[in-house]
Parts: sequence; C-alpha cells; structure tokens
Amino acid sequence: MKILMVNKFLYPKGGAETYVLSLGEILEKQGHEVQYFGLKDEKNVVGNEVNAYISSMDFHGSNRWTQIKLAFKTIYSLEAKRKIYQVLEDFKPDICHINNFNYQLTPSIIVSISRWMKKTGKRCKIIYTAHDLQLICPNHQCRNPLTNENCEKCLSGSFVNCMKDNCVHGSKGKSIIGMMEAVFWKRYRIYKRIDKIICCSDFLKTKMDSNPLFATKTITLHNFISSIKEEKVEKKEYVIYFGRFSKEKGIATLVEVCKELPEIKFVFAGSGPLEERLEGISNIQNCGFQIGTALERLVKEARFMVYPSEWYENCPFAVMEAQICETPVLGARIGGIPELVKDGVTGEFFESGNKDELKSAIKRLWLDRKLTEEYIKNCKDVRFDTGDEYYQKLVNIYQSK
Repeated sequence: MKILMVNKFLYPKGGAETYVLSLGEILEKQGHEVQYFGLKDEKNVVGNEVNAYISSMDFHGSNRWTQIKLAFKTIYSLEAKRKIYQVLEDFKPDICHINNFNYQLTPSIIVSISRWMKKTGKRCKIIYTAHDLQLICPNHQCRNPLTNENCEKCLSGSFVNCMKDNCVHGSKGKSIIGMMEAVFWKRYRIYKRIDKIICCSDFLKTKMDSNPLFATKTITLHNFISSIKEEKVEKKEYVIYFGRFSKEKGIATLVEVCKELPEIKFVFAGSGPLEERLEGISNIQNCGFQIGTALERLVKEARFMVYPSEWYENCPFAVMEAQICETPVLGARIGGIPELVKDGVTGEFFESGNKDELKSAIKRLWLDRKLTEEYIKNCKDVRFDTGDEYYQKLVNIYQSK
C-alpha cells in the first residue's frame, strides 16, 4: 500500500511525532511506500517527493493586519489544500493517515483529499489517530487555562463556551477564532469523511463518543513502544520526571512537593515554559531535553518515576517507557494513565492535583524500599504492543470496510 502520513511536525518533538515517525519506519519495513506531509522546517527528517509543505506561521512580530490574516488561516488554509493536493497527485496514496493538524494544516486538507478522490475516482481511506481532544474541544485539552480546571462544556457541541471562558491561551481573540473554527467545521460536517478514528485510550474513546458521529468511527488502540535495549543497570537514589515542563503536566505542583522533600533527589528531563521553576532548588537536577540512550539510562537508573499530570492525558509514552525500563510509576489518576499501570503491582496512583497526597505517596515509596523493589521486579513482566503487533492491528483497520 501507499500511505501518506500527515502531521504538523515532521521531526522528533513530542508524543505524536514519536508515533508518526516510528509508525512510518514500521510500515516501510513491512514493504509499504510511505511519504509525509506537514510544515516546512529545516529540522524535518522525513518528507515527500514533490517537496510540498506548509510555510510556517509566525504570529510574533507581525503587524495587526498580518495577524488577522494568519488567524483566519488557522480556520481554513488554501495553502494546505493546494500543497497536499500536489502530494496526492504525485503519490496517489491508498491511505491518508492524519495525526495532529490543528492551526497550521487545518481540516481543509480533508476537503482536498475528498476532492482529489472525486476527481480521480480513486478510493483513499482517511484514518485519523486522535492524540488529543481536538475534534471535541477548541483548545484541544478540555482544560480552562485561566482556572487550571478540566472542563467538558464543549462536549455538548456548543462551542460558544470557548469564547465565554477565554479557553485558548486565555485570550478572548484567540478563543473567538477557536470557537469559529469548531463551529465552521461542525456545520461543514467535514469529519464525516474520516473513515476511522483511532483513540489511544479507552478514556479518550469515551470522550470522543460524546459526539454521535464519532461514536460510529472510534476504535481503541493503545500506543506501541519500541523495544528497550536489555542491559543490567543498578538503581540509583533519585526519583525521575521526564516530559514537558508545563502547568497541565502538573509540574508546578510537583516542584512544590520537591521543595518540601529536601531529603529526596529529583531528576527532571525535558523542557517547557515552567523550566525556570526548577532553578535554585537544591534537590532538583535538571538534565534538560533528553532522547535515545541518554534518556533511557536516566529512566532505568531511577528508583521510580512520577507522572503528576493534571489534564486529560491520552496514552503517554513516558508512562509506558518507564515500566519497560523496569522503573515503577507513581501516576496521577486521570485520563488514560490508569489504563497503563497496574495499581499495587507496577506502581501506584494519587489524586491528580492533590499536593498533599502526592507528597505522601512519594515519601512512602521512597522510604519503603522493599515495596519499590517488588514493583521493579513486577515491571519485568510488563507488556505493551510492539511495533509489529501494532502494525497487524493497524492493517486490519486500513483494510476494513
């Protein structure tokens, strides 16, 4: 088969990009032809034969008129329609596998795919992997950035709440644009053209199914994970967090807990807007953004990992990777996280956003070495789908009617 992978970013950046790039490699290994469509960027590691990509959109430093034009371009992009059509004409894919497309690519790419099929008479399946709540929430997180509370008001399909509550970056203007985008594409009924929606957790599927149209298309398929190099490492005396340093990830809460547990060493690996919060705290070591072998070793050597997220996580790779590295997880009881950890076997949970409960759980696990050693031993039996196993399930979706 010929598969066009669509994603905003075509270089290692976050969980969605990890999924897109790894899946592309697996598909090629299985003998399929794969090309990619997304934003033009010098960091891109994959692409397409006609070098057709979307130009970057810089809101900063632009004059007001340019900002207004760019804002409306986040709703409907003629450039995205034109550029993806070039790729479709040249590559002639059997599958268009769409991932993150908000803001820069926009749902107008689906319009272009549909028109190309109508013009050529070629059947091309449109598969969408939902990495967040984009299709049911204009700010994609079901979370109000001003109150830092999770919110499900838009699940009823009334997106006016986005404008009322300034849900997009706390900005009235951006929230109006976000509402307009959601309303426009709802009325256009663009998402009926998607054949299947892959949800990376049962939790996300439940939320997506609040829309009757999506309920007929959703399938739960947890993420896959690449094998970890087997090597004997000695556990060291620290607790690790790795991922994005941001409010929704619970970093502000975790840092406050770290301050109150000076006897415990914490290692942070990542980057993000709250990075400065880590500075000047004696028991926090910030290793910065890490990938590959360096990150793997940091995770393997940790006594346990903390994942304190405060938003509706989908299927975080970090939680999966930690257990595969034989490192237990203390995770927030929210979103899809509870689907990945066996409570009391490979880790434990605490109430998301509850600072006192998080502090108590970290302290107890740190002092109870026998318990954490039992969790470490149990992690050796943890199994998630390998790339090849995921591929077999994905091909069934690609080939289903």
